Amino acid sequence: MKKIGYIAVSAICMTVAGWANAAGFALIEQNASGMGNAFAGAAAVAEDASTIFFNPAGMSYLPDSQLVVAAHAILPSADFSNDGSHRAALTGGLATPGGNGSDAGDLAFIPNFYYARSVTDNIRLGIGVNAPFGLKTEYSKGWVGRYQAIKSELKTININPSISVKASEQLALGFGISAMRAKADLTNAVDFGTICAAALGGCGIGATFQQNDGRARLEGDDWGFGWNAGVIFQATPATRLGLAYRSQVHHTLDGTVRFSNVPAAFALSPLLTATFANGNASAKLTTPDSLSASLFHQIDSQWDVLADLTWTRWSKFEQLTATRTSGTIVSTVPENWENTLRASVGASYRYNDKLKARIGVAYDESPVPSAFRTPRIPDNDRVWLSLGASYRLTPASSVDAGFTHIFVHDAALDKTTDTSSAALRDVLKGNYDSDVNILSVQYTHSF
Repeated sequence: MKKIGYIAVSAICMTVAGWANAAGFALIEQNASGMGNAFAGAAAVAEDASTIFFNPAGMSYLPDSQLVVAAHAILPSADFSNDGSHRAALTGGLATPGGNGSDAGDLAFIPNFYYARSVTDNIRLGIGVNAPFGLKTEYSKGWVGRYQAIKSELKTININPSISVKASEQLALGFGISAMRAKADLTNAVDFGTICAAALGGCGIGATFQQNDGRARLEGDDWGFGWNAGVIFQATPATRLGLAYRSQVHHTLDGTVRFSNVPAAFALSPLLTATFANGNASAKLTTPDSLSASLFHQIDSQWDVLADLTWTRWSKFEQLTATRTSGTIVSTVPENWENTLRASVGASYRYNDKLKARIGVAYDESPVPSAFRTPRIPDNDRVWLSLGASYRLTPASSVDAGFTHIFVHDAALDKTTDTSSAALRDVLKGNYDSDVNILSVQYTHSF
């Protein structure tokens, strides 16, 4: 019975591995006007109403009223190459059956909306709607790493009402409230064949190790609340300095855990019946806080230069615990993520009164230590190369477009399934070749 218990608990652990990983992919794509500069100077440039996200103090530099609508097509690619993935030694240490999983990336479309208007000469109100975090990786069902991940998806929507106050000719202050909804959906295979072969003598179905898979799915959603604040200092008529902070948002994702293809023989064991029962479950998810320092400088009537340094506190992800509503701990998964820095520089060139060209580069650290990398987020450090342009249609309206290619450093993976049962332990070993392409467009109207 003790042996069955270890195997059952280990199998359910596999269904929740990677929860915090689903939250660890931040989306900086909050406008198209900044995309062409790799978002350099985002907390200081205050070019349009999207400053509500990057630094609400920037609304003080806008026209009386302004509307911004933007959309982004994001296409990540993550190709895994198997390099010795194998079963546990207890089951012979043989190669794990399955392919490379196809490309785990998936095309995503993300919209943004911002509106700002003046209340008095020194006070402006605004609201932004955006997606500050998101993730989707999905592999083929029979791939070699199916026991660790098949589908991992996180969606967020953030509603961000804000206010800015122009305290003096040199100083502007801003503050906002965030109401963020997060929804997660994780799936992976469960090795019922090994459970049957190791604990129940085959379950009457002739099951052998890794030959009778089931499916586990964990879903949950929640609303959480946070805040952001910022300050912009007009050092000279041509130079602005910005400092902006965005808080953590705490979520308790309430939802369900469900299993498919559970062997009928599990009904003979109360422990297995309880472990693989469909029911309610929850997990805590906290998005990280961040601090950005930005510079915007107008060299002359044609050239602007921009720079940004953003620190993000991912180190709060030390571990993640998921539970059933009964209070039973489903799993505690170690994460041990690290704080990161993102540095970017950019320039803009005014060709004439209507056309502006942009360029930018950035270096973006990954929060995931190599020892804790998983197939749910096979992340690594990356370099951004961005180009863009803005065209003024009328004195009151303009369109922006930006394109970014992200070079992701190759990522090695050597991950053993998080399980206390040696029979269910498998090792996913290989390398990822990844990149990301982003195309953004935006319409801005002032009135």
